Amino acid sequence: MTILVIAEHDNASLKASTLNTITAAAAIGGDIHVLVAGHNAGAAAQAASQVAGVSKVLLADAPHYADQLAENLAALVVAQAEGRSHVLAPATTFGKNFMPRVAALLDVAQISDIIAVESADTFVRPIYAGNALATVQSSDATKVITVRTAAFDAAATGASAPIEAIAAGADLGVAKLVGRELTVSARPELGAAKIIVSGGRGLGSGENYHAVLEPLADKLGAAMGASRAAVDAGYVPNDYQVGQTGKVVAPQLYLAIGISGAIQHLAGMKDSKVIVAINKDPDAPIFQVADYGLVGDLFELVPQLTAAIN
Repeated sequence: MTILVIAEHDNASLKASTLNTITAAAAIGGDIHVLVAGHNAGAAAQAASQVAGVSKVLLADAPHYADQLAENLAALVVAQAEGRSHVLAPATTFGKNFMPRVAALLDVAQISDIIAVESADTFVRPIYAGNALATVQSSDATKVITVRTAAFDAAATGASAPIEAIAAGADLGVAKLVGRELTVSARPELGAAKIIVSGGRGLGSGENYHAVLEPLADKLGAAMGASRAAVDAGYVPNDYQVGQTGKVVAPQLYLAIGISGAIQHLAGMKDSKVIVAINKDPDAPIFQVADYGLVGDLFELVPQLTAAIN
C-alpha cells in the first residue's frame, strides 16, 4: 500500500499543512511518497525528504508548476495516482482547489476534511458545521482525501528520504495566474499559530479591533483572527476569518473577544486546547465551549488583561 501526499509549498519551503497531512498518512499505514510540484523547488523537495515517515519524494520541476494552478497540478496527480491506494492533500485553499478535480478525473468519491483515521478505508469527518461526525468507509481503488490539518499533529523532521525527479506533464494552457495579493504580517500564520486572539462584532469598529486586540496579541506573540460578523462589517480582511467558511484552527490557546459564538464560528475553533471567552452577555453561546469565561466590558477587561501579562 502506497500513499501519495501532495505537498503544499512556496517552491522554497514546505507549508506546515504538509507536515500535518503526512501525520494523517502515517495513521493509514504503508509507504508514504510526497509529490512536490513546482519550479526551482529543490529546496522544498529537500525539506520534504527530511520529514519522518516519508519513504520517497517525487519532484516534478517545470515552469508551468510554479504557481501550482489546479488544472496542471490535477493532471500530474492523476498520472502519479496509478497504483497508489491513497492520495492525500491538506484541506486548505490549496487542496480544495485541485483535489476535487483529481477525484472527478479518477471517477471516485472524494472524502473531505477528515479529522481521524480508523483504518485504511474508514475515516471520520465533521458534518453539519461540526455538530456531528460521519464515519465514512470507501471501497474506491484509489481514495482521494483532504485532511483537516488542525486535527493532526505536525510530523517530526530529521529523516533523509531519497528524492526522485519525475517527468513533468504537459502545460495544458487553460489558465494562467494574473495576480496574487498576499497579506504580509510579522505575526504567526493564523492556521498554524499556537495562540490566537480573535475579535468579533462586539468591538464595534475596525479601529477598536486594532487598538484593543493588537497590544494583547503583541504581548502573547499571537496571530489575530476574527468572526465572520467582524469580517462582514469590514473591521478586518477576509483572511482573518475563523469558522466554517474561514480558517479552521486548533491552537493551544484561543481568546474569543466580543464574539457571541455562532455555530459557524464554533465549527472553526472549538477544537482549540484552551478557549478563553470575554463577552458582556452571560448567555452568549461562546461560553458553552469556553474553558474560562469573563463576563464584562471587553474595553475594560482586555486592557487589564494586557497589562497583567509580563
